[in-house]
Amino acid sequence: METARMKLPVGIENFEEIRTEGFYYVDKTSLIADLLHNWGKVNLFTRPRRFGKSLNMSMLRTFLEIGCDSRLFDGLNISSEKEICQTYMGKFPVVWVSLKDVDGDDFTSAYSMVCSAVGSEALRFQFLLENDRLSEPEKEMYRQLVTIDKKNEGIFLMSEAVLSGSLKVLSMLLHKYYGKKAVILIDEYDVPLAKANERGYYDQMTALIRKMFGQALKTNDSLYFAVLTGCLRVAKESIFTGLNNPQVLSIADVEFGEYFGFTDQEVRKLLEYYGLSGQYGMVKEWYDGYRFGNTEIYCPWDVISYCKKLCADKSALPENFWANTSSNDVVKHFIGMADSGATRKEIERLVAGETVAKEIHQELTYKELYHSIGNVWSVLFMTGYLTQRGRSEDVFQLAIPNMEIRKIFTGQIMKLFEESMQRDGDAVNSFCGALQNGDASSVEEKFTEYLKKTISIRDTFVKKQTKENFYHGILLGILGFKASWDVSSNKEAGDGYSDIQVETDDETGIIIEVKYAQDADLDAQCRKALKQIEAAGYAKQLYDEGMRTVLKYGIACYKKRCRVVLEKEKLQ
Repeated sequence: METARMKLPVGIENFEEIRTEGFYYVDKTSLIADLLHNWGKVNLFTRPRRFGKSLNMSMLRTFLEIGCDSRLFDGLNISSEKEICQTYMGKFPVVWVSLKDVDGDDFTSAYSMVCSAVGSEALRFQFLLENDRLSEPEKEMYRQLVTIDKKNEGIFLMSEAVLSGSLKVLSMLLHKYYGKKAVILIDEYDVPLAKANERGYYDQMTALIRKMFGQALKTNDSLYFAVLTGCLRVAKESIFTGLNNPQVLSIADVEFGEYFGFTDQEVRKLLEYYGLSGQYGMVKEWYDGYRFGNTEIYCPWDVISYCKKLCADKSALPENFWANTSSNDVVKHFIGMADSGATRKEIERLVAGETVAKEIHQELTYKELYHSIGNVWSVLFMTGYLTQRGRSEDVFQLAIPNMEIRKIFTGQIMKLFEESMQRDGDAVNSFCGALQNGDASSVEEKFTEYLKKTISIRDTFVKKQTKENFYHGILLGILGFKASWDVSSNKEAGDGYSDIQVETDDETGIIIEVKYAQDADLDAQCRKALKQIEAAGYAKQLYDEGMRTVLKYGIACYKKRCRVVLEKEKLQ
């Protein structure tokens, strides 16, 4: 009888749950030893979203917290670190707060969410009220952290003064109760700042977070050490004012590079375990390519999500799992700001699989993110939309990491192109009129104008067919605004699939076959396109649908150049 495989932990961020409920775990416990050998008073890990920050914080809490079940770590890397385990395992009170769900539309609602995050954690320590180790005034300080609005169940009532000092007070009370200084873990510390910046209350939220962190992480004699995670390293003068040299460990640093995300070896092992080794190449093409320090990294969220799909269906195609967890606004801002010829060319190089050298500024406030195109380059790097292929001091060779992220870029480029079509109805009607009238020279002229205005997507690291998809997409984007036309893409016709097939409102059918002229021989590719239309019998279906005239277009493209050749036939 075949042994049941462990479950894939899609969306599971609780270490204890993974270890006790039969989920597959990629062992990252060596992070504990490295951190405890090299910790600073305040340690900040910055990584893109969905790279395992929350799971690692849960792992740290489980290991350090008083009452730790040592069996959860049996067989894992940290279990061989006998001295570390003896000194640190289960030895500390731990305050663990996640701010990832602070997503208020205004400051009042966001403030309430911060109260909820802190108050929910404080409720774990109700035993503080059941012992004489704390004085009555100290117990009253605790009660202020867990007071709930009687009219709105689940809403914690804290004044700004109480909330500002909440983490410091909680660590102080735990210190007195246990006689051990506390460890403070703050997960996704910058989510409230990001949301506040988007929704117009940034200064209020920044002031609140600064007060909370200042008291908890600076003037706190009950703090042993603290670990924070986030996407960005917000400038010290904004949040970490006065902290004594917090240890910031970003994606640019060599230390701890292998602990967030999956290494190639870990991915190979996971695929082998689930009988999916044959899909390794696809997984690597789509979800690998990040470099944290000197370590090659896969996005774990994507790998696990795709493996789950493959376990159900071995023929499942890769999906853009990472993109679906965020609005991808930074890419939209970036492409929208690319109004200079130089930046447009740099985007084209990135999408083509090349690198672009840029100076990266790792300390920005959220207010500054979109102040300049230079800042946006830095944000793209720090949030995982770009990665490094080498560096010299602060100048990085930036690249799009993989096919998934490339799809985000190309999708946003096409979306912005379609939006521009909506604003330019006269140009669309002019192009479609030339196409319907069989005016090949005007079609060529107008399509060339479109190519010059848009950011070109010309792959150098994928198949020729994928290169053609860009030009195919541009044509569909134009034709899609002709409401009275029936436009089909890759529709079955004759002996194969035509690229684009159109039924107009005057019984004229249009067939378009697009070719990419790899060797820049546009005329040869046009002839090849027309031969394909004829040999495959694409026109037959249009006649069957009642078209009286069929216009066959062979369109060949190379970078921002195109050639259009027409063959016209009528129903006899």
